[in-house]
Amino acid sequence: MRILGITIPDEKRIDIGLTVLFGIGRSRAASILKEAGVPREKTPKDIELADENKIRGIVEALTLEGDLKREIASNVKRLKDIKAYRGVRHMRGLPVRGQRTKTNSRTRRGNQRKTMGTGRKIAEKK
Repeated sequence: MRILGITIPDEKRIDIGLTVLFGIGRSRAASILKEAGVPREKTPKDIELADENKIRGIVEALTLEGDLKREIASNVKRLKDIKAYRGVRHMRGLPVRGQRTKTNSRTRRGNQRKTMGTGRKIAEKK
């Protein structure tokens, strides 16, 4: 089963398989299947062609993949251009949504371990 040029894995359940598309998570996949009237337990290889076309029609109406990535990038660029607080945080590579930075935030800043140490080596040299 292919949607938007991306192959949905045949071995996984359809609600999990739809999450390979950027912009579809577990809850959105469940709502798509509910709207199409397809049980979540089915696998893509067990779905009939009519149900597959229903799912494809619903998914193609959404903003996903490249279009969604472009939209997100333009939103971040707008924040940077107007020098909003969130835009400045994006520019500096720091957490944007109010997380603490004294500890944690390793994934956003990179694994920078800059601790002070004890200062004993300097005292020993004298």
